[in-house]
Amino acid sequence: MVEVSIRTNRGTKTGTIKVDVSDLKFSGAEFKAIQEKRKIEAGSINVSTGRGTGKRNLKDTPVPSEKPKPKRLSTNRGTKTTEL
Repeated sequence: MVEVSIRTNRGTKTGTIKVDVSDLKFSGAEFKAIQEKRKIEAGSINVSTGRGTGKRNLKDTPVPSEKPKPKRLSTNRGTKTTEL
């Protein structure tokens, strides 16, 4: 267990929570698997969206698709482009 400092109340308040070391993964394919597992365990609950002005059912959240590969590559501080 590790204590992690978090910000709450729009960044005006600092709190600490105790989390397992394995929960400190915030990127990559492994995190996506952990996130999907948590989503399934949570079931059918509502989450707030848009700075708290709206709400959406968690199970209805769309799965993000992969980004398309870039067709051009910029070089020389962005002054030239190369087709890929």
